[in-house]
Amino acid sequence: MTTVNPKSVNNPNARNQQAPVASPFNYRSTANQVIRGISLAGQTAIVTGGYSGIGLVTAKALAQAGAHVIVPARNISKAQAALRDQSNIEINQLDLMSPQSIDAFAHEFLQNHHQLDILVCSAGIMFGPLRRDQAGNESQFSTNYLGHFRLIKRLYPALAGTNAESKTESKIPHSTDATKGHTARVVMVSSRAQMWNGVDFDDVNFTHRAYDERVAYAQSKVADVLLAVGLDKRAAKDGVQAFAVHPGMIPLTSLGRNTFKDTARQRRINGIANRLQLIRLLDGWRGLRATLRGHRGDFDYFKTNEQGAATSVWAATSPLLENKGGLYLEDCNISRPISATETTRWGVRPWSIDEANADKLWHMGEQLTGLPFEP
Repeated sequence: MTTVNPKSVNNPNARNQQAPVASPFNYRSTANQVIRGISLAGQTAIVTGGYSGIGLVTAKALAQAGAHVIVPARNISKAQAALRDQSNIEINQLDLMSPQSIDAFAHEFLQNHHQLDILVCSAGIMFGPLRRDQAGNESQFSTNYLGHFRLIKRLYPALAGTNAESKTESKIPHSTDATKGHTARVVMVSSRAQMWNGVDFDDVNFTHRAYDERVAYAQSKVADVLLAVGLDKRAAKDGVQAFAVHPGMIPLTSLGRNTFKDTARQRRINGIANRLQLIRLLDGWRGLRATLRGHRGDFDYFKTNEQGAATSVWAATSPLLENKGGLYLEDCNISRPISATETTRWGVRPWSIDEANADKLWHMGEQLTGLPFEP
């Protein structure tokens, strides 16, 4: 059985100690509550998937805090409609399943920016039918992991440049203390699905095994966590921190569009339900039922998009995460490690944060993208 690196569990001062901290926020917190009092003036952020669901809320929150936010979009017209009249936000073309598109986006960014303070990788697909990118990679693995791996590789000069700039210009950090420098932060939006199964390193693209959309999705979300582990290990020396987050159970988001046959109808229902805050009512009922049954400690609560984006924003900005990295977060806190067989709904599985797995996946990412990446 894969085990967690002992130093991250037993050493309270370890950068990658997978243990909760004294966060003032929880599963009910919203992105606006998390960002309140934090200035990101002068900083630059990229939020993939920043024009729908929790990505949209994340982009707006960072922009409202003063950051200049760039939202890459495969569908430009949809992004323009979602971000209409939003200040501090610009939209650029990007398709995470197209290496050429990723390279073009990164090239344009580097032509105009020498630093990147925050990169939130929120774009993703879930439970899709078997499709492959132009290189033959399964679409969920390609979009959720490989596309972001390539994007981070291409943008790395700007990520590493952030810490250098902060040392010379004393820019505003990820806290209200403007006397310190700050590091760049990369946030991988993962999922509770990381608990279901790990990465099949022998057949990651379902070449020989039968395709299962749930197994494929879980594999891609484990890969996102391992990407954060692997990146933080390699990039800490350059002042880059990396985290993975589980946003929570958010039924009213477009991520699960492949689950529904009538996607247009589902979008309308989602919009109405979010506006009426029906999720809060449903959450209250589920909480009461769990309490009456004596299961409140493992209560499986739902979240709104605003609550779902909170952990991404916390990962990108919280001063409590200074000098930390390679961690899996949920409910605006660092999650705890759990065993491979534990039957809780919370925590991070050993296969998702194992350093050996992270190294193996990193090398696979290099091979599948054709890009050596050793910061």
